[in-house]
Amino acid sequence: MTLIAVAADKGSPGVTTTVVALGSVWPRPTVVAECDPAGGDVALRLRAAGGGPLLPARGLVSYAAALRRGTAPLLDHTQQVEGGLEVLVGLDTAEQGAGLIGLWPGVAAGLSREPDADVLADCGRLGPGSPAVEVLRAADLVLLLTRPTLDAVVHLRDRLAVLLPEITSGGRTPDVGVLVLAPLRHQSATAEVAATLAQSDVTVPVLGRIVADPDGAAGLNGRPVRRLDRTWLVRSAREVAMLLDARLAARRAA
Repeated sequence: MTLIAVAADKGSPGVTTTVVALGSVWPRPTVVAECDPAGGDVALRLRAAGGGPLLPARGLVSYAAALRRGTAPLLDHTQQVEGGLEVLVGLDTAEQGAGLIGLWPGVAAGLSREPDADVLADCGRLGPGSPAVEVLRAADLVLLLTRPTLDAVVHLRDRLAVLLPEITSGGRTPDVGVLVLAPLRHQSATAEVAATLAQSDVTVPVLGRIVADPDGAAGLNGRPVRRLDRTWLVRSAREVAMLLDARLAARRAA
């Protein structure tokens, strides 16, 4: 179906919360895949359906090993969390990722070919030489998350200048856009980020804003929150999901 990769540059946390929020409101069956080479924390944040812990042995590592032996159905390696979202649990630590060296292209290809669900891949913070670039290269849509501060946007601009040639060098050209993570009161955040990026040679559209909402983030992490679906985080994620879905549909039709 569709592979969407979400990542950030240094100083722009919030990727995991954003991906889980989007996955929770996505209009089709969805898998949230933790593809952060530095290690993931979904297993620490979320509980399995029924309230038990997520199994660290079933996830990205088992999926990569199965792909090395041949084809592997992604859903054989996912786990359902409370609320019904399917997740592919990521690495425990960056050191564990050493065993995946050389397997990232196969993982990226497998995620991009998943026939039964759209995949939202949490690629964490991008650094030079990050193997998660393989996932971005295989994606239909790449989303870079930023805070609306000058230093964060400058870091993003500089990263994009290096990243865009990297992810378009394999013959495919993924769609690339920016999401802004900003407080509710900062309603001009997307326009400000777009204006800063426009002052450079980087021509990447700003596609929407995810509201930085502690209550919504706490609810997605399993803490009791009254009317999680009405929090600003989830409401903004639903709006962004609709915009992204329409953008992907238009690209497929072109």
